[in-house]
Amino acid sequence: MSPWASDWEMRRSLAPWQFLTGYFLILWYIFSTSVAQMSMEISESRPFSPLHCVQMSVANDISGHELGDESPVSLARKGGLPPANKAHSSSLSDCEQGFSIEYLQARLVKSVKIVMLTTKLNLLLPCGPAAIVVNYLTAYHGWVFLLSLLGIIPLAERLGFATEQLAFFTGPTAGGLLNATFGNATELIISIFALKSGMLRVVQQSLLGSILSNILLVLGCAFFCGGISFHKEQVFNKSAATMNSGLLLIAVMGLLSPAVLHYTHTEAHFGASELALSRFTSSVMLLVYAFYIVFQLKNQKVTSDRADEEESADNDVAEISKWEAVVWLAVIAGWISVLSEYLVRTIEGASLALKIPIAFISVVLLPVVGNAAEHASAITFAMKDKLDISVGVAIGSSTQIAMFGIPFSVVLGWLMGRPMDLNFQLFETAILFITVLVLAFMLQDGSSNYFKGLMLVLCYLIVAASFYVHVDPKPNGDTVPLPSPEA
Repeated sequence: MSPWASDWEMRRSLAPWQFLTGYFLILWYIFSTSVAQMSMEISESRPFSPLHCVQMSVANDISGHELGDESPVSLARKGGLPPANKAHSSSLSDCEQGFSIEYLQARLVKSVKIVMLTTKLNLLLPCGPAAIVVNYLTAYHGWVFLLSLLGIIPLAERLGFATEQLAFFTGPTAGGLLNATFGNATELIISIFALKSGMLRVVQQSLLGSILSNILLVLGCAFFCGGISFHKEQVFNKSAATMNSGLLLIAVMGLLSPAVLHYTHTEAHFGASELALSRFTSSVMLLVYAFYIVFQLKNQKVTSDRADEEESADNDVAEISKWEAVVWLAVIAGWISVLSEYLVRTIEGASLALKIPIAFISVVLLPVVGNAAEHASAITFAMKDKLDISVGVAIGSSTQIAMFGIPFSVVLGWLMGRPMDLNFQLFETAILFITVLVLAFMLQDGSSNYFKGLMLVLCYLIVAASFYVHVDPKPNGDTVPLPSPEA
């Protein structure tokens, strides 16, 4: 009997179609509300009476009446036109309704083309439904995991696109908060499902891997590609990079305290003190991040007006409407949630089937998928000599995960009754500390070149290899052996 057969039967009896039905009912409500809102906006901003409708109404009004030598205009001035009858009102209403339906259909087709056909990554979208089909036809977790992983890649990129489009209609303050909330939504969704399943180490390692991936891989590729493209040193805003480095060091301090407390056995109450300290520290980190967001929004509002005016002609044009962006956010986030559940449920089975350690999957594979959008955008902006944006994407995303994603997971675990803490174990905390130090030294002069990028990428390869041979310790200090494929 397959080692995952019982788990497979259990998941087949979980009635996932009830969840999907509820999700699509909610989605249909959002869609219908959005269509109604768009119809109201259309009726207020654009007349629904084309020329042929007006001509039809005039013809209906004057039919059956002798006009003589007088025109319809002169009759109207004299009040000679008869009042609109029910047949005329019905014909005009049908004309307006047909025009509005055609207009909505055209907008729907255009929106689908923009969102679904403008990037080659969407060729991976069929992998998502394929993962669901394979999950219910076979018990092979390796294929389900790989297909779910590939299916999430284009969804993560399109989620970032929909967020950017919605930010056009919300103003600078709300737009900044929106980007801060949805910037790492994929990682947070995966973490929530892992937390719900009690896989606390997967939550910790996936969030840690997201920080490491952004600092070393994303930023390193941006530095390397920018340096190769321009054959010169590129410069960026040193003060903003220094502030983000300081926040990352604060996050390292928050993770280091519970780990040192645990490994020095100096807790006042074994287990309880570590958990209480983690929850208190997480609350403080969330407060610091909230003040950081407020500071950034106010600072950008004062200093970036001139840059916005210069780039408005090229960049500040939304490709889809506000309500279309809302609908797409709901659709994409819902599908990411569905695939994330399959992804989390098959991690352990995929580790056995593919003979890959869970630590490597959590720290390397999951973050690379979640950071696909950051990878593409950071490299693109660096090759356009806009290194400030590349550094902001990479370091800003790392700061958000460190100061918001990790403490949010601790607080959410507190509410869910899960003992999620900031003790990421000594090995992981030490790697994060060294990585942040390397980043600080790379950013201290405010310039970059291809050699700095190459060093960061090679550092990431060292980190990935370290987690490939890393074994998680047991609570008593022993190590957990690597999974055997024969088990």
